[in-house]
Amino acid sequence: MTVKSDPITLEILWRRMISIVDEADASVSRTAFSSLLRDAHDYTCMFTDSRGQELAQGTFCTPGQAGAMALGVKRFIRSVPSEEYRPGDVFIMNDPWLLAGHLNDVCVLSPIFFKDKAVAFTACVFHHADIGGRVSSDNREVYEEGLFIPPVKLYDAGVLNRAVMDILSKNVRSPEEAVGDVRSQVAANHVCSQKIIEMMQDENLDTLDDLADAIIERTETSIRKAVKKIPDGIYPYEGVIEGAGKRDDITISLKVKVQDSDILIDFEGTSPEVNWGGNVVYNFTYAYVFMAIKSAFDPNIPINEGAIRPIKMKAPEGCVVNCRFPAPVAARMQIGHFMTEMVFRALATATPDNIIADSGGTPAQSNILYGKHKDGKPWVTMLIRGGGLGASSRMDGHHCAIFPANGANTPVEIIESDTPLLVEAREILCDSGGPGRKRGGLGRRMVLRIPDDENAPEDELTIAVQAGRFRYPPRGIFDGKDSLKAQFLKNNKPADPSGLTFCQPGDQVAFYSAGGGGYGSPLERDPEEVLSDVRNGYVSIAKASEDYGVAIDPLAMAVNLEATEALRIKR
Repeated sequence: MTVKSDPITLEILWRRMISIVDEADASVSRTAFSSLLRDAHDYTCMFTDSRGQELAQGTFCTPGQAGAMALGVKRFIRSVPSEEYRPGDVFIMNDPWLLAGHLNDVCVLSPIFFKDKAVAFTACVFHHADIGGRVSSDNREVYEEGLFIPPVKLYDAGVLNRAVMDILSKNVRSPEEAVGDVRSQVAANHVCSQKIIEMMQDENLDTLDDLADAIIERTETSIRKAVKKIPDGIYPYEGVIEGAGKRDDITISLKVKVQDSDILIDFEGTSPEVNWGGNVVYNFTYAYVFMAIKSAFDPNIPINEGAIRPIKMKAPEGCVVNCRFPAPVAARMQIGHFMTEMVFRALATATPDNIIADSGGTPAQSNILYGKHKDGKPWVTMLIRGGGLGASSRMDGHHCAIFPANGANTPVEIIESDTPLLVEAREILCDSGGPGRKRGGLGRRMVLRIPDDENAPEDELTIAVQAGRFRYPPRGIFDGKDSLKAQFLKNNKPADPSGLTFCQPGDQVAFYSAGGGGYGSPLERDPEEVLSDVRNGYVSIAKASEDYGVAIDPLAMAVNLEATEALRIKR
């Protein structure tokens, strides 16, 4: 079958491959044990051709995992001679420098055999809420951060390596959940494998490599065409990211070099690695650089090996975005998530309509909580919280979005059923979005209480906060204004958002996520849009006047056009 000469068949097969990965993805939602996977969707499924080139990934994947896997899985597959793979093999690994940047992201990989030959590989990465260790952003070495699993066979020709499962279960606080989630990963790979074999049988294919070459080539051609629309040149940017707690700021220096259809991102001049868990491995940095370039130039083309070929990255070894073993990396999202925003800032003048202002969900506000139930049984959970999305030239930012990580906010019902915690409030924050011609999305407030009645846990609760935006708010762009900053409170008093926070029954903790930055001058915003924001509780009447120059009659809930014109002329 010649797929290169048949674009219709090629499109049909491409869509079928996406649906295959999405079916594997759906199996995770049905079989995973932890709410971080079932509900917050912190995992990624993908498959490659026989050479390790990414061919398709799930529609709702996590960019940091997917982009890092595209590099790491290819390296692993090519490091093992093809004759050493056998039907029924399943590998497991979580080496941060090989894959997605910290020990909690565990990868399970399986070769797909058809007619006695390995024709493809399927892999999934799950973020396991607990991988053992001291769950804190202030660890000083990766050795403190949990169980390090080098590439090893979980199944050898279909036979379970029980020793691996035993090692895993003895190193985590909630072994049933961890082992159950690994089995869910194996199941997802099985679904993907079976469906790919069915497709090859239906289409009378002996190999996927020719099909992969055709799809990858077309994807590469498409993204190169998009890049060529950007004027050649060097687009520099230097930004600052706050250190965890009271630690020093980190400087990120980058240059985006565009030449014809090639792009090089160079991080020369960036701060060296730090002595806390915010360090980022090369793969994870590349993942969010790639996301920015792909989003800015052509968000609609497929993501596969072809999409990454025009994008190269340089980062000095030992800098904070290309750290060396054994640097602590557990909180790598506190710096790594900012790479998308930094690239957007660099490209702002080159493609102003294709970028967004800073987002309050950068970095994702993650909280790992663990303790014991009333009966003494340990529990662990991880809550991911979004902030306001930055506004663009065309639309307001979404509220409470987890960007660029693409996770989901954990439902209240799940929090209260999986843990002894009570959710006293969860609400969007009025006036938290950055004012602009297009308004930044709103952040949110969530309040948790540890019960002190008959449902009180046996002992203290430990919270590990991995977050940001406490020192510097998300900024607006092109005269758009900044949003509100994040906050972390314990019993209504500011608490240290780094290291570990210990709580007793009766204590209350509150997490405030930042909003998104505004885009364009707020004095250019349509007064009727401001009125709609006031009616919806997104903007207060006072801020409508102060930030937007829009006078609103509080009784009639209507715009006073004459007063508005006077306000804006005065501004």
